[in-house]
Amino acid sequence: MNTDHVESEPGAGAAPSLDWARLLAEHAPWMRSVVTARLGEPQAVDEVLQEIALAAVAQRSPLLDRALVGPWLYRLVVVHAFRYRRSQARQRNRLRVYQQRWVARDGEGVTDGGNANPLQLLLRSERRELTAEALRQLPPRDAEILMLKYGERWSYSRIAEYLGIRITSVESRLHRARERLRAALHDRLGD
Repeated sequence: MNTDHVESEPGAGAAPSLDWARLLAEHAPWMRSVVTARLGEPQAVDEVLQEIALAAVAQRSPLLDRALVGPWLYRLVVVHAFRYRRSQARQRNRLRVYQQRWVARDGEGVTDGGNANPLQLLLRSERRELTAEALRQLPPRDAEILMLKYGERWSYSRIAEYLGIRITSVESRLHRARERLRAALHDRLGD
């Protein structure tokens, strides 16, 4: 067994453990390539690699054989890439549900007499589709805060509590998210 990356933990008779900081740095290039290939989203790579590092450090059954590190890390990469893709799919589904709730709750497209106006229904439907497409283009954090504020009708204080940030941060994030949504809609409409 190669002991270059093995340290003994303090305490009498403690089993040697691997130096995970060094091993993760050593394996980072190929892990980054695999995550990028599996996700196709460069912005997600660092998030997934952080999850892998946490899993490596917090493992329940310590891995002691350095020869097994590569295959074990590869399995972690595959599992965490899959989890990330699944979480993104869930988020897209939640956005669809929010959009459907908004349409159902809105009651738009009905004239004063209670009769449906087909032109209004068509225009509002088209506007919702454009807005939904623009929301999907936004970074997930922006889409999330917009949906909480306008889809779920949460107050600034509730959003701040939920996200663990200050109300002033909620205000500035909402402002930036609205600006990005406005720009995405402008690009879509080509005005």
